[in-house]
Amino acid sequence: MSDSPADLPPLVLGEAPRGGVLSPHYRWISIGMCALIMLSAFEALAVTTIMPTISRELDGASLYAFAFAGPLAVSVVGMVLAGAWSDRGNPRNALFASVALFVVGLLIAGLAPTMGVFVAGRLVHGLGGGALTVALYVIVARVYPPVLHPRILAGFAAAWVIPSLIGPLIAGIVAESVGWRWVFLGVIALVLLAMIMVVPVMRSMHSPAPGADRPPWDARRIGWAVLVAVAVLAINLSAEARGPVQWIIPVVAVVVAGFALRPLLPVHTLRAERGLPSVILLRGLVAATFFGTEVYIPYLLTSQFGLSPAIAGLALTAAGLTWATASWVQGRFPGISHLATIRIGVGLMTIAIAVSLATAVLALDPVVQIVGWAFAGAGMGLMFPRLTVMTLEYSTIADQGFNSSALSIADSIGSAVALAATAIAFAALEPAGGAWPFAGAFAVTGAICLVALVLGGRVVQGRGRGAPRSH
Repeated sequence: MSDSPADLPPLVLGEAPRGGVLSPHYRWISIGMCALIMLSAFEALAVTTIMPTISRELDGASLYAFAFAGPLAVSVVGMVLAGAWSDRGNPRNALFASVALFVVGLLIAGLAPTMGVFVAGRLVHGLGGGALTVALYVIVARVYPPVLHPRILAGFAAAWVIPSLIGPLIAGIVAESVGWRWVFLGVIALVLLAMIMVVPVMRSMHSPAPGADRPPWDARRIGWAVLVAVAVLAINLSAEARGPVQWIIPVVAVVVAGFALRPLLPVHTLRAERGLPSVILLRGLVAATFFGTEVYIPYLLTSQFGLSPAIAGLALTAAGLTWATASWVQGRFPGISHLATIRIGVGLMTIAIAVSLATAVLALDPVVQIVGWAFAGAGMGLMFPRLTVMTLEYSTIADQGFNSSALSIADSIGSAVALAATAIAFAALEPAGGAWPFAGAFAVTGAICLVALVLGGRVVQGRGRGAPRSH
């Protein structure tokens, strides 16, 4: 009997378990979603690897950090839209729309004649990427039984293995041979191939019953998301300002962003209340630590140590491998407590940041940096899937979209704000020359990591699980 997508029964909400994530009932949806994660991972790793080359060719050094932070900021809008769309019914359409924006963004970036146009493409890509993440999380919650959540989320992390092994190297080689533009244009064909696998399965995924309650579109929440994006973009652009304005803009923008974030997150998230609020906050802190540091590592290795983009990308390869391995470990051994995985993960991140700072200040061998960054990947591999699992555990079907959206918003805003802070530190220390600007950036992310270390224990509620509250 054939087990192609067309021959399988529809995926209905609330079904009983039917084997593992690769059993006939879940096989194609699992493969399709992991393929999309893999391509998203390849794009992320590729951009980080070749951005020094792009910046140099398009004379866009002033927009280096913004090219990373901008997409993260606008992704918040995509996340909110995808979360609301999913809560109102079927997340399928949100997934299709997000993939379309993803492809358009890659096309604009790949054909960009200037750094400004390139950044515009990155913004479109960020809008689609944010929606894609939320849609996939909601599909996991709707399709898979809770017992399979750790396995499929571990599969998402494992989908980083191939991009981690060959992504940075291939991106570096392509940039050095036929040009960096083909790194973006080539991914488009692969995304379309992945959608060929996904579309048949998504068509068979049923929406809730017609009579089910559907929350209305919340225009205010979308407006708050836009305001957050604008404020975070302003923080990042302030790195290029001079004089008092360079410090006034970030302060005002941080206040505005904090105020606008409140309706987009569970109640008391910014106060680190125990349970779901601290899970969301911690996710933002560890994402800020990791991604705020990682974007500068290839830059450090190419500019200060003279490595080629392909060789500098080995640091990303090492981190991706350890991320996937650690994620497999936590999925394989679910008996390891959430709290233990988080404490170990933040500890590994602390080691990695310390190594990065020492490499910049003491001009250590580049191999030390490459190996040291592998500790950061291992820490993220332990924490990221568990924080997602905890979010789903604290959620009901009525707020899966909201909480999944909040989790992704924390990822993006935490990373974007960290990139803004590191860009300001980098610009302030640039007159000192040498590796000091990089040391300043790593010191900022190190301070964020210490905050995560202090707050890590608050993800578990003190007395009883209770029902998480959200706006």
